[in-house]
Amino acid sequence: MSDTQPVALAIGAGDAIGAAFARRFCAGGYSVAVARRDASMSDELIQEIADSGGTLKAYSSDARDEEACAQLFDTVERDLGPIDVVLYNAGANARKPILETEAKLFRRVWELSCFGGFLAGREAARRMVPRGQGTILFTGATASLRGGPGFAAFASAKFGLRAVAQSLARELGPMGIHVAHLVIDGGVDSPAIHARRRAAAGDDDLEFPEDSLIDLASVAEAFWTLTQQKRDGWTHELDIRPFVEPW
Repeated sequence: MSDTQPVALAIGAGDAIGAAFARRFCAGGYSVAVARRDASMSDELIQEIADSGGTLKAYSSDARDEEACAQLFDTVERDLGPIDVVLYNAGANARKPILETEAKLFRRVWELSCFGGFLAGREAARRMVPRGQGTILFTGATASLRGGPGFAAFASAKFGLRAVAQSLARELGPMGIHVAHLVIDGGVDSPAIHARRRAAAGDDDLEFPEDSLIDLASVAEAFWTLTQQKRDGWTHELDIRPFVEPW
């Protein structure tokens, strides 16, 4: 951690996991930066955090663009200070039968779900290694562990991101950098997941049993817990799932 207020950066920070991460880390005393394609979409979250006394800044950035990624890190460190925690949360969960999966879609999913994670991890390492401290977090999924029908693009990208995380952990750990991969094995309790599951079931009024989806605050708390570990007991991979989830 830096001597002043610590700084956290979330890349791919939408209205679900990214926003929950921002709330938790602001509550924990961090200045938080969130990056997404259109920073103006975080205006309400910025106001919410400001009303609670926290500091949140939003930046427009394309996670797949090498130059934009480096510029994002430089800008955040200029505005807020040295980055202590980086979360790579960007991804494109595309489900299509293999016979309908075009090369363009496969490449796009890989670029956002894997290649962007490599860029973020590398840029974080370039700044953290000279300081000998920092935490790099990656958001994983069920598809990080196993493929499934219709998930050739997404699972291969998530497998790849997991490999990036493992490689960084083994390389950077001895340098004082904690690299952790959070496997979210189940649906999160968000409007997007509600809509997707209702559409799949053909039931617009489908109800979800209590605690059958992962609360976004629970995801954020898992990330928070990983950043609070002492280096004599670092966790590299943590998996969380609802009690009803088969595994």
